[in-house]
Amino acid sequence: MFTALRKMLREWRGLQAFKRIPREERTLVFYSEGRGYWTYFEPIYKALQAGHEAPILYVTSAENDPLLEKPLPGMRSFYIGEGSMRTLFFATLDADVLLMTMPDLQSFHIKRSPFSVHYVYLHHSIVSTHMIYRAAAFDHFDSILCVGPHHVQETRAREQQLGLPQKALIEHGYGRLDTILDSGRQGPPDRNGEPVQVLVAPTWGENGLIERHGLDVIKPLIDAGLRVVLRPHPRTRKLHPEILDKIAAYYVNEPRFRLDEDADATTSLLDSDIMLSDWSGAALEFSLGLERPIIFADVPRKVLNPEYAVLGIEPIEVQAREHLGVVVTTDKLAQLGNIADTMAADSKKWQTALNDARQCWIYNSGQSGETAAAYLISLIKQ
Repeated sequence: MFTALRKMLREWRGLQAFKRIPREERTLVFYSEGRGYWTYFEPIYKALQAGHEAPILYVTSAENDPLLEKPLPGMRSFYIGEGSMRTLFFATLDADVLLMTMPDLQSFHIKRSPFSVHYVYLHHSIVSTHMIYRAAAFDHFDSILCVGPHHVQETRAREQQLGLPQKALIEHGYGRLDTILDSGRQGPPDRNGEPVQVLVAPTWGENGLIERHGLDVIKPLIDAGLRVVLRPHPRTRKLHPEILDKIAAYYVNEPRFRLDEDADATTSLLDSDIMLSDWSGAALEFSLGLERPIIFADVPRKVLNPEYAVLGIEPIEVQAREHLGVVVTTDKLAQLGNIADTMAADSKKWQTALNDARQCWIYNSGQSGETAAAYLISLIKQ
């Protein structure tokens, strides 16, 4: 009880500290729903500081967010939690511009403020807007920083279909992808005689690869002599910890298996030859950023909008499968080891095609931060 009270008091103090900031200094606010989301904001923050020296008010729901203890230059940070103080923060927000990665604004308890705030949505996945998100997920934003042409096409189609006012759609790109590209690690990693490493990075939910198949996904890879890094979605840990604990216990003495639950997990990404995924947006990041192929397990689609087909546009994550790797039906999971070995041997052949796909599907590769920063500054100066 006392722990909960102390937490609420800390959140209340964070909200009050934000409100004490003079209104003329509340020009640009970043809202982060968790500590793992900074990777999407970071390229924009860097561009804002380098090109515009723009101050940032950083508001986070993550109690352990490192930017609370050590804010970056030009940043003031505030903790509001994810309960009643967050709801109050949104309901009373008075600022010029709010940048956020959380969809469903206005649909549930997180509402638009009565003040004239400009709400900008920052995509935290390359995937399409109309299948794995709720139907109205983006309807109430003023601007959307679009990853590629698919986001523009989908958003405009929905606006036209429902008679919604047009939002400002910015040809932005994808900062997370730019960070991966900056690593210079494109193509197959140098193995130095070590076994091929497979990164298992599925999405979450009742149809998620780990939720449905658990050990049956990992075992064929380990049995084939490969190294495996399992990077579950944080929601899998929250909703089905027993599945992850069972896998970890089974391979507790296996040096070729590792469970990676780091919020960033960049090292696992860079060091892996192949990714095994399902409908996770991480597959597109891996493939388009590192130019390495994907094994897609053909579990049922992740669908939060059952009427997505009405839009008449095939989601990019469905289109991408035939371009980024191979699809394996779930009755052939036992063959995953052989499939991964074969794909790793042919990895060089994938590079050109994956580079071409990135140029076609993603805006402003390598420059998304500068594009977003210039747009946000233009909103402040209006």
